[in-house]
Amino acid sequence: MVGQRNTDPTPDDISLATELKTTYKNNNIVILNSYENISFLKNEEINGIAVTHKINEELMNIVHRSDIQKYVFYDKESKVKYLKIKYRNKKDAFSRVIDEAVTDDDMFHHDLRVKYMNLDFPVKGYRYFFESKKETFDIKYFTSIYFTNAYPIKYKKIKIIIPEWLNIELKEMNFEGFDIIKSESIDKKSMSKIVTYEINNLIGQYDETQSPGPSFIYPHLLVLAKSFENNKKTNIIFNDTKDLYSWYKSLIDTMDEHPEKLKNKIEKLTKDKITDEEKIKSIFYWVQDNIRYIAFEDGIAGFKPDESQNVFKKRYGDCKGMANLTKQMLQEAGYDARLTWIGTKRIAYDYSTPSLAVDNHMICTVFINDEKIYLDGTEKYNSYGEYAERIQGKQVLIENGNDFILERIPVSTPIKNKETYILNAKIIDEKIVGEVVETYDGESRTAFISYFNSLKIDNKDDAIKSFIDEGNKNIQVSNIETSDFENRDGTLILNYHINRKNAVSSFDEEIYIDLDLKKEFDKFLFKDRHTDYLFFYKKHKTSIINLEIPEGYKIQKTPEAIHIDSKNFKIDISFTQNGSILTYSKTFIIKNAILEKVDFLLWNDIISQVKAIYNEQLILTK
Repeated sequence: MVGQRNTDPTPDDISLATELKTTYKNNNIVILNSYENISFLKNEEINGIAVTHKINEELMNIVHRSDIQKYVFYDKESKVKYLKIKYRNKKDAFSRVIDEAVTDDDMFHHDLRVKYMNLDFPVKGYRYFFESKKETFDIKYFTSIYFTNAYPIKYKKIKIIIPEWLNIELKEMNFEGFDIIKSESIDKKSMSKIVTYEINNLIGQYDETQSPGPSFIYPHLLVLAKSFENNKKTNIIFNDTKDLYSWYKSLIDTMDEHPEKLKNKIEKLTKDKITDEEKIKSIFYWVQDNIRYIAFEDGIAGFKPDESQNVFKKRYGDCKGMANLTKQMLQEAGYDARLTWIGTKRIAYDYSTPSLAVDNHMICTVFINDEKIYLDGTEKYNSYGEYAERIQGKQVLIENGNDFILERIPVSTPIKNKETYILNAKIIDEKIVGEVVETYDGESRTAFISYFNSLKIDNKDDAIKSFIDEGNKNIQVSNIETSDFENRDGTLILNYHINRKNAVSSFDEEIYIDLDLKKEFDKFLFKDRHTDYLFFYKKHKTSIINLEIPEGYKIQKTPEAIHIDSKNFKIDISFTQNGSILTYSKTFIIKNAILEKVDFLLWNDIISQVKAIYNEQLILTK
């Protein structure tokens, strides 16, 4: 038992914790000092390079009490040699190390595991020393070194020891705005180059939804291992994009494909189809509708697709397996289809960076009529020729025998995702009643169908009513008519009758109306957010309400119009009157599927004005 006086915080510790809390207001734990040491060793078993990564941290609790976990992830390409925890006096704390698989509701199968320790900080100013050592067997899987941690860091030092026989590039990412000091030296005994980075007062990683990926936000090093010398021979790792592609192709070449097992299904899918587009669509949509997507990363299978006949038989697969099934079915049908690697918008890099960090997804490209069409079977309701926002504009690596093709996914405009709401209404017995037409195109259509199919409601009309009224008991929906929800190529249309209570009230000779049901973005304000906000797709939302003014009444006044057009969004709201019809029109356009931090002040101001319109009742007088 360690003596309490040797582990409890000193008065200086408590004073420091109080001081740190003023700097790191939203945090409970601060890493006082962090030292990382990365070294490289030849791995003769694989004729490659192994990586050793050591971490030493001093942690302090800056609030009354904290309970945290310190952890290190690993997989089949790595192992955690040890985790250690010590008290302030450097005596072992003997915390139990727990080793378990990382799970994600059984929807994501991978070989990722975690070793962790539970740490109890009983009082303010309490300190622990944490140590870990992890080995990665092959340097190609050691792709990056991040400076940040879940907790803020008062001082950090990273030391990378590069032997003279290793050709490696450390690509510095997101260093702007951080006071990072870099130094280099040579160890005269081993002739290794020692690269050191030091930084003070480093923020903790943000826990914010819809944020850009960490590769866009936090300072880090891309570790680009190019080649190494062994027995007077140069061994290439990933010196350029061609080397990366060659490694990917080497995995593809080992696959045992039997596309003839798909032939009967392909013939059934294409026999009544006339044009090439109809045949390709039939195969692509069948994969979307019948192959369940399960993300899968397990050793080399995290990079190598499953054989098409296996995915076809199991009726599930990851992105690679679904892309390969699409390719093999299309090739068997006589089309030029190829596997295609891509990094989604969560990744900041493109294929000018030869690294396994550059991509995280696979799709299929079909060459037809001098055009390339990209097919992503994981996007369940996307139409042929439409591309999800997460891959638009991203560079793709298309297989081309021993060579490769680099292209970019086309970028769509917000109007492609147009969503409209038109209500022709009148006031009857202090209710707003009328006919509504809603339309959805592009990704707004895909989102609607996805939401509709996720509802655990058997009756279609009940499901649509649930979507429209959002649980509002004042809204009654009837006479529902829709377009074909199975047709993902056309505009999705809803027609229905609406009867809305408690939106109209009369006093003496005045009528008060709460006209707006939709109230788009009314709660969408940014107060303490630190990162850009990413939408799932570009938006073009238009809402038009045509209200028939009762005979003998006139509008006392209408709110002032709003017109704002900025880099990333445009908002137009207006009221016009033509005879007895008042038209209330709103258009919200999110141009690039993003609100940047620099947008927040303007956005909050405009949305506050929009909310004022939402909250202002229309007054009709005789």
